[in-house]
Amino acid sequence: REGIAFETELKSDVAPIWEVVEAVAKAIGWENTHAMKDPTRAGLSNALNEIARKSNVGILVREADIPVKPEVRAASEMLGISPYDVANEGKIVMVVAREYAEEALEAMRKTKRGKDAAIIGEVIEEYRGKVLLETGIGGKRFMEPPAGDPVPRIC
Repeated sequence: REGIAFETELKSDVAPIWEVVEAVAKAIGWENTHAMKDPTRAGLSNALNEIARKSNVGILVREADIPVKPEVRAASEMLGISPYDVANEGKIVMVVAREYAEEALEAMRKTKRGKDAAIIGEVIEEYRGKVLLETGIGGKRFMEPPAGDPVPRIC
């Protein structure tokens, strides 16, 4: 986009997510699904921050557990942006009851769109309304929502 060309196999991630949502609901019930948001606009960091803020909870995510395609990571680094701040269509961020997390993950992975699903974090008592990112080297920092508009999109 915008005249920037990449030599990569990136393809659009636009796709319906109902199959994944329905699979989780059938597996664990709506009552055990506490929040969900698609990261279409402003990516994972915005989706997580919105959930944390609106639910008044802290969220801790582990960078090592967030599935990011190597080509997306490379394009993000080239552009100087975080892969957590770019639009990510055809995905869903869900918060489910802790005791049902593995069951929800298994249900997601049985669907076509959810095959790469992962548990990336947990709700915590501390830092209400904020998202804390545990980095690959064990440090922690706040995962801020993206600033500016429009936020870049990498398919």
